Amino acid sequence: MIVAIDGPAGSGKSTVARLVAGRLKFQYIETGSMYRAVAWKADQVGIDPKNLDQVATVARDIQIEFKPAGDGSQRVFVEGKELTRDLKNETIGRMAAVVAANPEVRDILVSKQREMGARGDVVMDGRDIGTVVFPDAHKKFYLDADPVERARRRYDEMKEADPGLVFDQVVEQVRQRDHEDKTRATSPLKPAEDAVLIDTTALNIEEVVSKLVQAIEATPEMENKP
Repeated sequence: MIVAIDGPAGSGKSTVARLVAGRLKFQYIETGSMYRAVAWKADQVGIDPKNLDQVATVARDIQIEFKPAGDGSQRVFVEGKELTRDLKNETIGRMAAVVAANPEVRDILVSKQREMGARGDVVMDGRDIGTVVFPDAHKKFYLDADPVERARRRYDEMKEADPGLVFDQVVEQVRQRDHEDKTRATSPLKPAEDAVLIDTTALNIEEVVSKLVQAIEATPEMENKP
């Protein structure tokens, strides 16, 4: 069974997807980390993220692996090296937005994501999972929240590692990322027509997770599981 969870930055989709996967004993795949990994690798070897051909070569050759951690979180390995924390860097995040707008990179990573999804029960989150990667996913969700609330979540997540972080700058970054994601020519961010829409602005994580788990467990695929 494939569960697709899409939404903008800070909507809570990664945390929710991880917890839902844990609750259902599914594999969790955070596709955003794949674009961040390509951005990180390009930066390491001195490639401009706007160089379409060179970044596509990086995406084609890169080795990305997801492994569960003992606390239920997910560890991301690139070329055999764990980069879980490194990929959360806001600079890498901005580079990843540029990388994600590269049509060839998207084609390459979508192919990799489909290979991962074909291995069994999966919860996959991103920005085009229900519309492009798995348009026939058994259950689709689109999480959203007020931009200022999403910025607050990101600020709280990053301020310990970056004491000089300014909240208003995070708000602007979130709005800019929304614009880039929704207006890009390839796979723009939008809810799938059959996605369940959930506004997480006033909900805590457990409330969102419960909504998704209940909806997934009500599907025929889950009801017929041995």
